[in-house]
Amino acid sequence: MFDGLKLDPSDPTPLYLQLQAELRSLIEAGKLLPGDAVPGERDLANRLKISRVTIRRAISNLAADGLLVQRQGAGTFVARRMEASLSVLSSFSDDMRARGMTPESRWIERVVAVAMPEEALSLSLSPGASVVRLTRVRLADGMPLAVERASVPSAYLPDLTQLGSSLYAAMAIAGARPVRALQRIRAEKAGERDADMLAIPVGAPVLAIERRGFDALNRPVELTRSRIRADLYDFIAELRGL
Repeated sequence: MFDGLKLDPSDPTPLYLQLQAELRSLIEAGKLLPGDAVPGERDLANRLKISRVTIRRAISNLAADGLLVQRQGAGTFVARRMEASLSVLSSFSDDMRARGMTPESRWIERVVAVAMPEEALSLSLSPGASVVRLTRVRLADGMPLAVERASVPSAYLPDLTQLGSSLYAAMAIAGARPVRALQRIRAEKAGERDADMLAIPVGAPVLAIERRGFDALNRPVELTRSRIRADLYDFIAELRGL
């Protein structure tokens, strides 16, 4: 397939744009499927008789457009777009396992602190009450998809050693797993820190999600702010007529 890539040095179009267009057409035609590997820079450079800098520029542009994903130490792959239902409350780990992918959490912060005013208001806490603050990068098959910053009343996470890849599983032990949530979604540009954790360019589009979760007793038990890669994630809502 890749041996059939055709670049024309006599064409005034820069070679990296020609390669970019060739790879894009393979993806859009379904000849390269989500998860398929793209040959490395050296391999493509040898096949096409062009510089690795040209290859790198084309690949980087397609990655910025969300068509390719570059995984450090693993290579470059056609991106998979994730779909999540807005009508079902489930954990990230459950979502990824349902897709046959391996979920992973890269912990950035796990601390117990006095609730800030916004946390106390959202979680119906008394002044001076404590919360567990959790910041982590969520990955699937080693690919970073989201940065989550969660605040949970410390009464519902008394033992931080119980935290594995699923926050909801740990909260279930305390009888406080969320069963419903109010969620707000808006578009943002990735800041420097989030872009670094998500392996995307600064200013790339992300979905900013704020979720307030409630348990079976209707207690507010979770306040989570997430930044999710817009190039890899879609949210699906089912609408019914009145």
